[in-house]
Amino acid sequence: MAGRLDRDSEGLLLLTDDGELAHRLTHPRYHVPKTYLILVEGQPGVSAITALRKGVLVKGEAKAQAEVERMAVEPDLPPRPVPVRENTVAPTTWLKIVLREGRKR
Repeated sequence: MAGRLDRDSEGLLLLTDDGELAHRLTHPRYHVPKTYLILVEGQPGVSAITALRKGVLVKGEAKAQAEVERMAVEPDLPPRPVPVRENTVAPTTWLKIVLREGRKR
């Protein structure tokens, strides 16, 4: 299997018996782009977007830079249940993030 989904993720899992293909798609050495559409609370400012583009630290380890774009319109996605937080009506923003690093989380 090439790819994985975390608990709060939706997306494509590619099932294959071609080990070389799976390796080339998932190994960080090949820098295969992975595109994520992410809904975040609030409206990230320029500094937050810039920080994501430069890369972030996770458990003290630097993660690769990302292409980050604020989406002007909501993406056309299939309907899905959206968790609602009580007493919160925060604005949300869709971001398109492209990673070329294949590390877990």
